[in-house]
Amino acid sequence: MGRLQDRVTVVTGGATGIGGATCKMFAEEGAITVVVDYNQAEGEKGVERIRAAGGQAEFHQLDVRSAEDTAQVFQRIGSTHGHIDVLVCSAGVLMGAFQGIEDLQEDAWDATIDTNLKGTFLTTKFAAPWLRRAQHSVMLLIASGAGVRGGSSSYAYAASKAGMHGMQYNFATDLSTTRVHVICPGGIASPLKLLNVAQGATARGDDADAAVNQARKDLGDPVGVARILTFLASDDGDYVRGTIFTR
Repeated sequence: MGRLQDRVTVVTGGATGIGGATCKMFAEEGAITVVVDYNQAEGEKGVERIRAAGGQAEFHQLDVRSAEDTAQVFQRIGSTHGHIDVLVCSAGVLMGAFQGIEDLQEDAWDATIDTNLKGTFLTTKFAAPWLRRAQHSVMLLIASGAGVRGGSSSYAYAASKAGMHGMQYNFATDLSTTRVHVICPGGIASPLKLLNVAQGATARGDDADAAVNQARKDLGDPVGVARILTFLASDDGDYVRGTIFTR
């Protein structure tokens, strides 16, 4: 029996990066893995890989910025499975990188806040009734060191992740039967981070491809964070509390 045997796990941003690695590992531990992502092509590929390896998985396409769509997706998930044991909020974007406050455009600010912070609000809002139905549920919010204990290349990204981090304190009382953690990954070779590396190189006038190739060697593997999320989602993580920082 796996550590997450037959538990209903929902991962937003579950198609690629940390979310994708987490979905794969959850399935390997016996979970019913619900992959939620805007990227339908990659999400469906991930589900196919999980099923080919003998795991249980399904895909739901979702733009977490839409209240209507988020409500509908979680209603389908909840109606099908009856409850949610584990929710991972991993959907995120980074816009406005390497721009000073005077140059940062409002649309870059709005797009980042709407996806990362509003998206977390909507996801947790519509998942909450189903988390409450589980005997002991777990919520894992993927934030960042940026905005929590340091800066970021993007004002908007730092603000959004700081906001996610702050939400945990209300969840602790509002969702009293749900164990809540904020996970702050460091330098991880996710598609989001590698794009950020390329943008930084371009801003400096350096070779973007060379910078990305070097970053792939220097940055951590998303699988490493997935291992931590799997531990926290399981009964083994029951004595852990609060914010978790990774490499």
